[in-house]
Amino acid sequence: MNATRKHTALPKAQILIEALPWLTRHYGKTVVIKFGGNAMVDEDLKAAFAQDVVFLRQAGLKPVVVHGGGPQISAQLDKHGLVSEFKAGLRVTTDEAMDVVRMVLAGQVQRELVGLLNQHGPLAVGMTGEDAHLMSATKRYAEIDGETVDIGRVGQITEIDTGAIEALLADGRIPVVSSIARSQDDGHVYNVNADTAAAALAAALGAETMMVLTDVEGLYEDWPDSDEVISRLTARELEKLLPDLASGMVPKMEGCLHAVRNGVNTARVIDGRVPHSILLEIFTDEGIGTMVVPDDPSEDTETEGES
Repeated sequence: MNATRKHTALPKAQILIEALPWLTRHYGKTVVIKFGGNAMVDEDLKAAFAQDVVFLRQAGLKPVVVHGGGPQISAQLDKHGLVSEFKAGLRVTTDEAMDVVRMVLAGQVQRELVGLLNQHGPLAVGMTGEDAHLMSATKRYAEIDGETVDIGRVGQITEIDTGAIEALLADGRIPVVSSIARSQDDGHVYNVNADTAAAALAAALGAETMMVLTDVEGLYEDWPDSDEVISRLTARELEKLLPDLASGMVPKMEGCLHAVRNGVNTARVIDGRVPHSILLEIFTDEGIGTMVVPDDPSEDTETEGES
C-alpha cells in the first residue's frame, strides 16, 4: 500500500498557510470597508462581498461596513420624477430628494446587505449615522470656479461618537452603516459622501485598515495614457497627485489620505468587480489595488539633511 498517497486537497492547505502571517497580523483588528460600485449592484459580487466580510469576522477581525447607494438613489429619484444633478462630484440634494436618499439607504440598500450577511449567522446589525449620534454633520457647500454653491442637504461630518459601534463589535456583531447624519445645530438630516464617512469612521475607531471598493483596478500611474496601477504610495505622494485625479476618484483618495493621516495604518482602494477582492487584498502576498501608507518620519530627516 502506498503510504504517500497523493492528496488532491493539498493545494488548499498551501493557500491557507499563505494566509497565516496575514491572519496573525490582522487578528483582533478593526477593518472599515466602504461598499459601493459594481459590487453593490451585481448579485454574484454582492454575495461574494458578504462571504468575505463574514470570513473576516470568523477569522478574528472586526469588520465595519459603510455604504452609500448612488445607483439605487438615482433609480428611485427617476421613479419619483426628481432630477439627479451633480455639482463638483456631489449630488445636489433637495428636501424631497433627501427623503428618497434616506429611504433608499436605510430602507433598501442597508436591509439587503444586512440580509446577505445574516444568511451566515446572526451577525450584522444595520444603523445609520443618525443612530446614537454616531455621525453629526453640518451643511456642506461646493466650490465651483472659486464660487461657493449651495447643493442642498449635503453634509460634512463634524463629530463621531463610536460608542454604539464599539458595543456591537465587542458583542461580535458586524455594524452596517448608512452614510446619513443629523446636524446637532439645525436638526436637519444630511446626505454624507460614503467615502468620506468611511474614512472619518476608520480614523475615529483607530482601525487597522480602511478598504474602499471601486469600479477600477486602483489608482492609475498616468491615466488615461497608462493603465499601470500604483500598488503602494505614501500620504505625501498621494497629496501631490490629488489635484490631477478624475473627479470620481477624488473623494476616495481624499478619504484614504484622511485615514492614514489620522491613525489608520493602511488605506486601500481595491477593484470591487473582482470576486472576493477583500480576501485577495488582506490575505495574500500579492494583494490587489492601491495601498496608501502614512509618511515615514525618517524621510523628513533625510530631506532636511539633503537640502
